[in-house]
Amino acid sequence: MNQLALQHITDSAYCFPVSDNEIVIRLRTAADDIKDAYIIYESKYKIAESRHKKAMTKIGTGRIYDYYSIRLKLDDTRLAYVFYLNDGENYYYFSEDGASLDYDFSKGYYNFFQYPYINEADIHHKVEWLCNSCFYQIFIDRFCIGDDNKDKSYINLKWGDKPTPKSFAGGDIKGIISKLDYIKSIGCDALYLTPIFRSPSNHKYDIVDYYDIDEHFGCKEDFKNLVEQLHKRNMRIVLDAVFNHVSEKNELFQDVIKKGKDSEYFDYFVIRGDRPCKNPLNYEVFAGCDYMPKWNTSNPAVQDYLIAIALYYIQEYDIDGWRLDVSDEISHDFWRKFRKAIKSVKKDAAIIGENWHDASVYLRGDQYDSIMNYAFTKACLDYFAYNKLDATKTAQKLNDILMRNTDTVNDMMLNLLDSHDTDRFLNEVKGDKDKLYAALCLLYLFPGAPSIFYGTECYTMGGYDPDCRRCMDWETALNKDNKAVLLLIKLSLIRKKCEFSFEGTLVNASQDGRVLILKRHGQRADAELYINQTDEVGTYNELQIAPGSFRLFADGGEIL
Repeated sequence: MNQLALQHITDSAYCFPVSDNEIVIRLRTAADDIKDAYIIYESKYKIAESRHKKAMTKIGTGRIYDYYSIRLKLDDTRLAYVFYLNDGENYYYFSEDGASLDYDFSKGYYNFFQYPYINEADIHHKVEWLCNSCFYQIFIDRFCIGDDNKDKSYINLKWGDKPTPKSFAGGDIKGIISKLDYIKSIGCDALYLTPIFRSPSNHKYDIVDYYDIDEHFGCKEDFKNLVEQLHKRNMRIVLDAVFNHVSEKNELFQDVIKKGKDSEYFDYFVIRGDRPCKNPLNYEVFAGCDYMPKWNTSNPAVQDYLIAIALYYIQEYDIDGWRLDVSDEISHDFWRKFRKAIKSVKKDAAIIGENWHDASVYLRGDQYDSIMNYAFTKACLDYFAYNKLDATKTAQKLNDILMRNTDTVNDMMLNLLDSHDTDRFLNEVKGDKDKLYAALCLLYLFPGAPSIFYGTECYTMGGYDPDCRRCMDWETALNKDNKAVLLLIKLSLIRKKCEFSFEGTLVNASQDGRVLILKRHGQRADAELYINQTDEVGTYNELQIAPGSFRLFADGGEIL
């Protein structure tokens, strides 16, 4: 047995409560190294005298590891446990002291694994609506012009032309309202909007005033109406919280420019010197942009200032959550305080971080609920677009991604193929619609909530920003024979029919290495997806999948 590969960490993604008397335990081993894995457990006050033994289930294989899991329902949540592993030659006990051929339970209190007690405050509860939603992300300026009476003198981009960084096409809040029935009709029931606040740019990530709706998009009444219209349709809305940085034109930073260290807001920013200077740059900014100074989110006054903004939009407009821009550059202390404040006024408000990398430290139930799952995005690109991964390696990569986080978090992850910050997925696969259809199936069946970037359903192409932010093609979107729209409708119905949860998820590949397999267990029905991206027929058991195609089964029958 490869003892170096063994890993179990208590109070982590390897050991976490899911209710007041249930806990999930995971174990990592070397791939194909263990024949059987068991857990031996009991209350830590009883384990010396009596014990339970249960078999664990192998739930996935990563690039170099296998992962085992078990969900325990406990009478006493003061849990003590060790693992009992069979490598085909010997049985080993695995405790905090490592692997051994024998184990003294009478002295186990020195080295058994333990979860001392399940406290209610330590349970990361699911935001149920987030788990069950299909998101539609809108870059507002490029979606739809709904206000024909507004001042359009700022518009400098003809609808449909390629955008530049300085382009304004005129999309607005009334335009979104006018298309809510369309968005609902394609199976999406939650909106994620890029920033709506007053800002000089088309993207609005350089905010001047958080409390003012940008005049290019509308007014406060327009936004209030949008939220009301969404909720009437049983839809949700998540706004973009730009709390890492702000526009240099923001009144607080302007006060610092004028008064320097005499400004009461000087410590709201990170400045090396007596006042902000651009040449040489002596203050922290976002991504080298000197017009977007970075907030000092370690300052309690800044924390209170920004949290008040977040609470305002929940209490005044009843929004359903926040997507957190550049969230991994903001202090953990701030996000812990932010979460407590948000959940105290709206328990089911969603908190979604923009972390492009492993964010497990943020996802323990004290900061975010989930993140934008760019690791999933990259796996899809490596498989469908770049040909870096075959089916076997894709399954391994997806399993490694899933094992970063708890079951609870996996059910809430915001999965995406592309966004306003990436090349369009269809662009990456060189316009291959069949690859897009297969990827959409994977997106909708993978654990978490799928997010569609506006225009995906009308085959919008586009490279990196700003090209990915092209205008919505409404003629194609509303074509009744649009295959992408019809597919999204079917996929959303499957999600609603099955009511998936992470437990029972299986990601693997066929023995011939040609077919990527995703099996999902639902409360009401199960589903299975088989994708073959090779030039040869793939086989799984007696099922054949044609080259460059996929097959989708749900509720006992073949759907696609």
